[in-house]
Amino acid sequence: MSPEKFVTKRRRDFPGETCRKRHKKIDFLDNLPDDLVLTILSKLSSSAACPADLGRVLVTCKRLNDLGLRSMVLAKASPKVFAVKASRWSESTHRFLKQCAEAGNVEACYTLGMIRFYCLNNRGTGASLLAKAAIKLHAPALYALAVIQFNGSGGSKTDKDLRAGVALCARAAFLGHVDALRELGHCLQDGYGVRQNITEGRRFLVQANARELAAVLNTAPQALTSSSWLVWNPLPSHRHVHLAGCSNCPLLSDFGCNVPEPAPQPANQFLTDWFGGKSPGPGLRLCSHVGCGRPESRRHEFRRCSVCGKVNYCSRACQALDWRTRHKSECTPTERWEDDHNIEGEGDLEGEAMDES
Repeated sequence: MSPEKFVTKRRRDFPGETCRKRHKKIDFLDNLPDDLVLTILSKLSSSAACPADLGRVLVTCKRLNDLGLRSMVLAKASPKVFAVKASRWSESTHRFLKQCAEAGNVEACYTLGMIRFYCLNNRGTGASLLAKAAIKLHAPALYALAVIQFNGSGGSKTDKDLRAGVALCARAAFLGHVDALRELGHCLQDGYGVRQNITEGRRFLVQANARELAAVLNTAPQALTSSSWLVWNPLPSHRHVHLAGCSNCPLLSDFGCNVPEPAPQPANQFLTDWFGGKSPGPGLRLCSHVGCGRPESRRHEFRRCSVCGKVNYCSRACQALDWRTRHKSECTPTERWEDDHNIEGEGDLEGEAMDES
């Protein structure tokens, strides 16, 4: 048979094969360089609105999991990434927060420091993490350390350092922290840990109230149409002494305007959910402000309301918020309560009472 008769024919693809070729998936992610993927993940991490935003990416594939846990990504994670719920706390969550803290994320240092100090009773590493965040001028961490110093948390009554607490409050107040401004104002008015200066203390209180009001109006402009925040009508038996001619101005009140309470920080919300309103231990109490969640580390560590003696607070800031939202309608003068038996004998100490009158 001659070679001319052998004609090469083009092979036709079967319809099924053509369809498979046409619909074959191409993974463009594999073709992207690591540095570009890290940049994208860093942007996603910094803008995440909840922990799940970053978590869903980490479980997508092995490569994204490896790159998503790099220090470059974790260091830029937004505060909302650390809004973990106490009911979902696990060793893997603890490990993730630790990785973020080691990557230099100040919000992770603050959140994990609060959890370790108050929830896990690991006072040393908790305070160290708070200090690490405070060194980087993280205002909530500075204020948290101030509260620890004022109360001597994690130690005995003799471990209180009022001067250190005032210094930390001053640094946080300089950064615009509202609770620190209010705390510093009361310290100056009462001469608590610092030389008494009533005029300067009043100035800090006015600044705290003004900042608080500005924050509400920036987030809710419709509040401008309501004048309810301009009204300040405390109970007659608890009326404060105001400056002449300004008795009705809430900015000059120790407890501020009647504005909505700010949402608690993720760390404080975690503490609140962790203890669930229950006693953290025998004879120990929680701060009566529902948005705080701080527990006592020893008996009678927190100061009580000097009028009714039924509530106790870790700080003046918590007292002011709780007074405006709840305790103002409940507090009534009662006969002097009997101090509970206490080895350290703290109770309601002179000069430390949370006086609302």
